Amino acid sequence: MQLEGTCHCGSVHFTVYSPHPYPFNQCYCSICRKTAGGGGYAINLGADYKTLKIDGEDNISVYQATVKDPETGEDKASPARRHFCQKCGSALWVWDPRWPELVHPFASAIDTDLPVPPERSHMMLDSKAGWVAVQEDSKDNFFKQYPQESLADWHRRLGLEERDALQSKTGEG
Repeated sequence: MQLEGTCHCGSVHFTVYSPHPYPFNQCYCSICRKTAGGGGYAINLGADYKTLKIDGEDNISVYQATVKDPETGEDKASPARRHFCQKCGSALWVWDPRWPELVHPFASAIDTDLPVPPERSHMMLDSKAGWVAVQEDSKDNFFKQYPQESLADWHRRLGLEERDALQSKTGEG
């Protein structure tokens, strides 16, 4: 599915192809919550980095969060790069050199109508702020940390990846 996104002030416009456009993974980690999660969580989509086209790139700033090294316990910069509009502060996408073929646009920056997920995953619940009420549905999945299932695997399990590919070929959706 071709996605179009913008920042709030309109200084940055971007397009990217996403084979995994369902906004199902709600992340409650402190980084997502504090940089992009007004409701106490953020939602990232999965997309193909090589298809990312940007207009207004000179208006983008990059933030690399400080995280604890699991082996040494020392603070270090996360390799993940969070892209924001430097004018209005809108969170746009995350790119990580450990998976250079992927980019993760924030669903909140996408202007294209996204499909409604049949179920949701709530992840990093150990980091959830106390004031955040998790909006649960009986179909939802809950994880204290990361789920074992990737964005791609979730789409495959529910038969959504094939439907997305068909819609892209026929121009529907």
